[in-house]
Amino acid sequence: MSLKNVPKIRIAIVAASRNGFSEELSANRRRKVVEAYCAKYLGEDLYECPICVVDNEVSVGRVLKNIQKEECSALCIYLGNYGPEISETMLAEKFPGPVMFCAAAEDSGGDLLEGRGDAYCGMLNASYALGLRNRRAYIPEWPVGEPSECAEMIHGFLPVARAVEGLRQLKIISFGPRPNNFLACNAPIQPLFDLGVEIEENSELDLLASFQKHEGDKRIQGIVGEMSEELGDGNAMPDILPRLAQYELALTDWIRTHKGDRKYVALTGKCWPAFAPQFGFVPCYVNSRLAGKGYPVACEVDIYGALSEYIGTCVAEDAATILDINNSVPRDMYEEEIQGKPFLGGPYGLQDLFMAFHCGNTSSRKLKDCRLRHHQMMAKSLPADMAGGTLQGDLRPGGITLYRLQGTADAKLRAYVAEGEILPVATRSYGSIGICGIREMGRFYRHVLVGKHFPHHGALLFGHYGRTVYEVFQYLGIGTGDIDWNRQGNERYATENPFR
Repeated sequence: MSLKNVPKIRIAIVAASRNGFSEELSANRRRKVVEAYCAKYLGEDLYECPICVVDNEVSVGRVLKNIQKEECSALCIYLGNYGPEISETMLAEKFPGPVMFCAAAEDSGGDLLEGRGDAYCGMLNASYALGLRNRRAYIPEWPVGEPSECAEMIHGFLPVARAVEGLRQLKIISFGPRPNNFLACNAPIQPLFDLGVEIEENSELDLLASFQKHEGDKRIQGIVGEMSEELGDGNAMPDILPRLAQYELALTDWIRTHKGDRKYVALTGKCWPAFAPQFGFVPCYVNSRLAGKGYPVACEVDIYGALSEYIGTCVAEDAATILDINNSVPRDMYEEEIQGKPFLGGPYGLQDLFMAFHCGNTSSRKLKDCRLRHHQMMAKSLPADMAGGTLQGDLRPGGITLYRLQGTADAKLRAYVAEGEILPVATRSYGSIGICGIREMGRFYRHVLVGKHFPHHGALLFGHYGRTVYEVFQYLGIGTGDIDWNRQGNERYATENPFR
């Protein structure tokens, strides 16, 4: 499914060549990388710039003019030979979008006189010069390779570039202050500006007024038809659909009229306790629909939850969700249905497991047998016709990535990422919910999530994207000491008791 709210990236590959080395060698090597890329990945998202960046500033201007004319939104600077560290890093500095560097391995043991490029050495100087210019760039784990290997590196840069470019042009729109007692969703916004993210904060009353203005909107029946088709047999509350459709139009029109000069939008809102009595429903299903279209909506005014969801949406080009890292798996369920069984990640211990849950905000594409229902908790204190609107069902089994980027109380950025799976085991519970298995989750929970004061909301991607999410965090300038993961075996956390 194509998502409208995600950047479409076109990467320009520019060869670098230093005086004293053959410019022809660098250009020929670039051409072989492009050929390898096109053979494996079709090449529609790669543009081969015919101009090499060489030892003068004039070439930088010529290259920039060429790739901007071609509407390239990301840049690969390819060291076909040693490369001019001043010009190539000046190009990286002047280019407004995400940048990567990779370098050519030598071609043949029989061509190490006139045909030697020394790009292995050149990458060191490029890295040093990037540091002097304080310019971040994506450098693969092993940045020196043959044409097919460099083609793979460039393709691996695509999702990183999508996320970085998306954040550069993102606005987060929020409605209402966080619910009382939800200090976990309160965080300083200053780090957002460090990332280049804009934020627009509004009142719940602003949203209510917009909702009321959409009463009788001629588009409502069209949205109701979409909802009915999506829900199918799960359409257990057809009478509530017109109100939900009215709310969806209020949000989508707000996005259209309030995005300003930004291209992309993520949302977060205060969905309780006053929402249901005033609007006449709970917003979970509409939030799930927008997330499915690439417009993530984090619950409970969780600004950094919305930010995290949007990063994942760009990385995977698919719907992400926000879920509570919620409850343990009962021992009797574990012993009856999980213990000793060979899931994707192998057998799990009880402390490797938890249930991820939220009221009903996850895209229908990620749920099994989902149904539109009353909110389990709010239905206890509200009239039945006010508590409807959650999309409930167990999460689809398969690989997952649990992650979050968080602004801390002292206005720093900290992150975590872990991979695991949703188990094909019925939860016997309510909401959008699944049993998650993550290796060494118990230690990760204690020494990262609890020990480093992360909130209860985690972003979830359906698939294994840990490597790319980690690279995005690094590109954004988050220090390696501030990115955590679920450490394995004898790899201790700094706060872990060595005598455990």
